[in-house]
Amino acid sequence: MKFRDILKIITGITLIIIGIIGGLVPIFQGWVFGVAGLTILAQYSKLIKKCLEKIKRKFNFDNNYN
Repeated sequence: MKFRDILKIITGITLIIIGIIGGLVPIFQGWVFGVAGLTILAQYSKLIKKCLEKIKRKFNFDNNYN
């Protein structure tokens, strides 16, 4: 692994942790950080990629803005 990959993984994990903490604090929108962390880590883990795809289907996110 390159240093850049390790830095991305650390950033993704940090964002997920911030997202979890944000979910516990009522004034803090933690889901934004959690989804960002999952998006970063999805390129390194098949399990996280499947989880992110499931979230996209559940909330009807798609890349078509037509």
